[in-house]
This record gives sequence, C-alpha cells and structure tokens, in this order.
Amino acid sequence: MITTELSNVGEIIQNQREFFQTGKTKDITFRIEQLKTLKQAIIEHGQAIVEALQADLHKPEVETYITEISVVKEIDYVIKHLQNWSKPKKASVSWDFFSYSARIYPEPLGVVLIIGPWNYPFQLIISPLIGAIAAGNCAILKPSEIASHTSDIVAKIIAKHFDPAYIAVVEGGVEASQKLLAEKFDHIFFTGGTAVGKIIMAAAAKHLTPVTLELGGKSPCIVDTDINLEHTVRRITWGKFINAGQTCIAPDYLLVNKKIKKDLIDGLAKSLKEFYGDNPINSPDYARIISQKHFDRLVDFLKDGEVIIGGENQPSERYIAPTVIDNVSLEDPLMQEEIFGPILPIIEYTDIVEAIALINSRPKPLALYLFSQDKNLQKRVLQETSSGGVCINDTVMQVGVSSLPFGGVGDSGIGNYHGKASFDTFSHKKSVLKNSFWLDLKWRYAPYEGKLPLIKKLLG
Repeated sequence: MITTELSNVGEIIQNQREFFQTGKTKDITFRIEQLKTLKQAIIEHGQAIVEALQADLHKPEVETYITEISVVKEIDYVIKHLQNWSKPKKASVSWDFFSYSARIYPEPLGVVLIIGPWNYPFQLIISPLIGAIAAGNCAILKPSEIASHTSDIVAKIIAKHFDPAYIAVVEGGVEASQKLLAEKFDHIFFTGGTAVGKIIMAAAAKHLTPVTLELGGKSPCIVDTDINLEHTVRRITWGKFINAGQTCIAPDYLLVNKKIKKDLIDGLAKSLKEFYGDNPINSPDYARIISQKHFDRLVDFLKDGEVIIGGENQPSERYIAPTVIDNVSLEDPLMQEEIFGPILPIIEYTDIVEAIALINSRPKPLALYLFSQDKNLQKRVLQETSSGGVCINDTVMQVGVSSLPFGGVGDSGIGNYHGKASFDTFSHKKSVLKNSFWLDLKWRYAPYEGKLPLIKKLLG
C-alpha cells in the first residue's frame, strides 16, 4: 500500500510515537543516513518527478530542476552542519551563579505533521521534511491533492524508502486534512494560503500544538530610477512569470517611479518576447494554471485596469498569457487579494514616500523587492517597511540561500525554515543548569532574618 488509509491515521501516529520512543531518531548517524537516503531517492526518481510536475502544472523540465529537485542542495547543506547544530551549546551565567554551568540542548519534538501546497508541490513538502529528519523527528506528510500526480510520486518515494513508522504519507482532500488535524501532533508545518492557515491554527490550538505557517500575501516590488534597466526587467520577468506566476514570493505588483515607467513597460514587453516568444501558449517554457477554479479567478482579474501586455487566455488549456495591467485602482479586486498568477499590475509613484505608505497600509507581505543602486534609498526602505524577507536588485532568489531563514510576518506567516532555521523549527531548546557540590552558600535559605541587605545588594 502506498498511502495510509484515513481510518488508520490514529494507528500510524501511534506507531510513530512508539518508534520515536525507541530513541533511534535521536542518533545523529541515523539522521544523516536518512537524509542521504532521501537525497538518493530524489535523484533516482528525478524523471518521474519531472513528469508529475509536467502533468500537474505543465512545468518545464528546467524549472522543475531549478525550483523543485534543487532541494537536494538543502540536504547537502544540512548534512554538512548537522553535527555542529546538534551539539549542546554552552550558555553564559552571571557572577552570582559562579558555581553553576549552563547548556542548551536541542532535542526533537516527536511526531510532526507537514502539509504541502500545490504550487511547488514537491519542493515545499520535502524541504520541511529535511528539517524534521535533521532534528530527529518522525513525520507524516500530507501533499496537496490538487497537484495529484506529484502527490502520487511523493507517496511512492516515501513508501519505497522509509518505514511508515518513521515517515508516512497520507493522500486525499479536505477530509484527509480534517482527519489529521483532529489528531494530536508535536508540531504542524503548513504552507499555503492565509485563509486555510487560520483553520490550521485553530485546529492546532485545541491540542496546544505549535505551528509554522508559511503563507503569502501581496509582495510589492519597488522600481527606482537608479537601476540597470535591462537586468531589472529580466529579473522581474523571471520572478513573476516562472511557474505562470504561481509563486508565493512572486512580485505581486510593481511600484514604479513615474520617470522610468514607460521604459520599464517597454523593457518588460521585450523581455517577455525574449523568454516566451510572440505567442507564449506555444512556448515549452511556460507553465499552466493548476485548476479550472484558479483559472476562473484569475480571468476575473483581467477586468480590472487596462491590459497593456498579454491578456489572452485559453480555458481548455488553463492558459493565461503573461499579462501586465496599468491604471489599476487600489480598490480593484486585483489589488485586494494575492494574485498568484501571471498578472502584473503597475502602480506609479512620484516620491518614495508614497510607495512606502502604500506598502505600510497593507498586511505585511512575505517578500519585498527593491530595484535601486541608491544605498540611502535601500536603507530607508529596509528601515521603514516590514516584510518576511527582502531581496534587493533581484527577485525570488532569496529562497535559494540556505543560510537565510525563510518565513513571513503578520498575515504572511509564523515561524521560518531553511538550513539551521529548519533544524531549529523542529527542535526544542532544552535549557539545562548544573550546580556543583563543592560550595553551598546559605544566603537563599530560611531563616531570612538579617539577609535582606545582602539580597538587595545582590539584586542591585
């Protein structure tokens, strides 16, 4: 059997708890072996992963390797540093604790649940799994049923290479998620939309289960005048239209200095033609919308503002051309919710104060992009805005740096992961204080008579 039957969810969790209690997952050598097994499994099934993502999203093979299978680099990074991360770390103590020593021990949480999304359905369920394995946990994976082919290959890979008492996959739709969320886990890791994130958090609260929520939002992209225009338009085009815009950290809308707006639009048109040709529907390098529901939602956005590039769509293929829209209103539906598709609205500004004010009037985004060589402007935007992360003079690439924690703030998420941050997310930091027997000062013991002046001095 590839996946766990819904009726057996409680049993598989119990089996994982029993396996965790053996202490086997706490062994660092075991963890490293499992990470190596996961890496080899991904490499071994590379072609099947490519075919699954082609079937689900019409994702080009190069994009699949860049954005999905490249997760193996994360495994290498974690293996390299795991011995050091897992060691107890010495903590300092003040002089009045001179006979004590303090250490912080990272220990695994237990059995964790990882719920993946449909837009990067392989990478975004395997990446948190890497952290769960590295920290010494057992894990249950719930891939997105919307990306059904990828869900199937994830289930096959895990079933072939791992004992379900250690790592298991549960496939299915809302019913499967509800069944899982009714159970008690030691941590829940969810990637998806804000609305579902609230449901996850509410369910977790019933068991006091901690959560990591990797959500999204409307990530702004500020374009100043002090730029290399050619490089800027290529980087924006790539970051926005890779995976047909279905990326949680894609630039959601452009805030463009009025002086450079026309040149930028001309550059985007040229760059799109260079990337996808005169008719992107025929390009082998352009993905499709995941489902009819999402397609219909995106087509409705085309009614807002003025389409100046693209706008063509084909329901039978779930195809929407790379589209740029001008003259949008902040009240338009296009500007009220995350787009999550190949539609890019442009809003002009004359002073950076306007752009910053607009960003700060909205929920905090997962990513913020700024194109400018002006170091003072860079500093100002960093200081005056809040977002999960910032990338200057590029888009999306921040997600590929393992040493940078990745996550949101406010409506765009809770907690972070990647590299050491993944290990920390799935670990409990256990504080340990140790005293010696060579000295036992009596100032803290009763009777207290006459000790108050000393206590006040120690506290002073």
